Amino acid sequence: MTSEYRGDFQELVDEISELLGVPATLENRDFELIAFGAYDSEDELDASALDPVRTRSILTRRSTAAVRTWFEGFGITRATGPVRIPPTPEAGVYRGRICLPVRHRGVVLGYVWLLDDDPGPTEQQLAAAMEVTARIGALLADEVQHGADLSRELRAALVAERGWQGDMAVAALRTALGARGEGPHTVVCVAPWPSADPDDAPSVRTVPHATALCTVPWGTDGQSLAVLVRLRSAEVRTPARTAASRLLKDEATRSAAGIGAPRRGLGELPAAWQEASAAARAALAEPRLGPIAEWAHIGPYRLLTSLPPEVTHDPAVALLLSPAHRELARTAETYLDCAGQAARTAAELGIHRQTLYYRLSRVEQLTGLDLDDGEDRLLLHMALKGARL
Repeated sequence: MTSEYRGDFQELVDEISELLGVPATLENRDFELIAFGAYDSEDELDASALDPVRTRSILTRRSTAAVRTWFEGFGITRATGPVRIPPTPEAGVYRGRICLPVRHRGVVLGYVWLLDDDPGPTEQQLAAAMEVTARIGALLADEVQHGADLSRELRAALVAERGWQGDMAVAALRTALGARGEGPHTVVCVAPWPSADPDDAPSVRTVPHATALCTVPWGTDGQSLAVLVRLRSAEVRTPARTAASRLLKDEATRSAAGIGAPRRGLGELPAAWQEASAAARAALAEPRLGPIAEWAHIGPYRLLTSLPPEVTHDPAVALLLSPAHRELARTAETYLDCAGQAARTAAELGIHRQTLYYRLSRVEQLTGLDLDDGEDRLLLHMALKGARL
């Protein structure tokens, strides 16, 4: 949720709390906390008010999947009016709830939660509260639409050619973001993105810390997802990793995420996107880097991902990279990763040292390279890493 809307949501939740005389909590349809009303009396601070489910929601700003499934079992996703849910101590719900579904044009966008007392709110009070939820629904819909609109500006800023076109695209995004475009940012790339629809990106509201999202072409016929993340500081990249984790968790296909180096402002956004894309490629190529890789931590792939694909296909290693010699290629790469230390390499591969020496001699025969020569080693190592891409 963007700071532009946070105060409005809080005011509306406080209005419901005051109207009904009980604390209210607002969550989106993914059960992520948006705002919660303040407690007005000492009685509301006892353990029965702060049951485990409510406490976790407030402290972690989201509910578990099990809690979500349990509450949805009472029909809240289909309801158009208040739904009463009885207390269930074994589920961590020590007090009953009243759920006010938040809808806009018939679509549920969130829920307002109330603790149910005896006697609880009257039907007239609940009807008045539902009128407030309609205003919350309109605000949530506006936020979603705002995020969707920004996808066009973000995509243009990332793919525009350098020069005046790129400058204009970044300026348009900066204008659209307003104050949210200030301070440190980074870009997350999730690839491959499973949808073939270039407009099929998640809502900015459903991805933690996301300022804008869009899909960007990936390879010859695929898509990647770009996420603009605003950071608290350039040294703390946790928001970017959190956003990447959420997106990867929601995907059933094999994808990886890359995170570009932080930038202050939006002027270097295209460069940050290139870094994020490169880090995602590296994470896909090298499992030990993923599933989330930062540009600063991908080592030689920073160089390799910047080169045209054909450059890394050196003819000297073509035969070694054939399927028939896959084990020899793995041996050579492990040997070079271990800085040419035979004992470490043999232990890593689980083979006898004499077996290692035999394999290395075969590698030299197939490539014509001398593994005692530093430049030959460098060529072979880069070619093997490049083949992973």
